[in-house]
Amino acid sequence: MAIVRRIGDPPRARGSVSGQTCSDIFELSDGNFAIIGTEATAELDRELPDDAARADYERIVIIARETLLRARRDIPDS
Repeated sequence: MAIVRRIGDPPRARGSVSGQTCSDIFELSDGNFAIIGTEATAELDRELPDDAARADYERIVIIARETLLRARRDIPDS
């Protein structure tokens, strides 16, 4: 598995002062996506709706709204 491309704009284009640390979305060689975000599992796990669950190895992460909105144009339809 490898990172194929960034989805959306790089952090600097989204206003990151350092241009390096900011939420980010990447498409992987197996077709999945990797997300860099703020870990919030402890805070949000109990807030999941009844029809949602996560495995022990999964984490809930928060990404900036702008990150996802700017990524929308790069997310494939299929």
